[in-house]
Amino acid sequence: MSKIKEFFKMGEFFNYFIRLFQKPDPNKPTNFNIRTMHVINKISILMFLMCVIVMIFRAFR
Repeated sequence: MSKIKEFFKMGEFFNYFIRLFQKPDPNKPTNFNIRTMHVINKISILMFLMCVIVMIFRAFR
């Protein structure tokens, strides 16, 4: 039973989702690759949410 609970844990995902849209910490060193990865993730999450909204809208229209 604990393996099933661990599989469906979403805490780390939501933690990343919240951190992704926060201002970066100025004390934390960053490089171009990490910033680029985060920008691509932001774009993909926003596109996914936009598509879900469109699908819901079309389903109830």
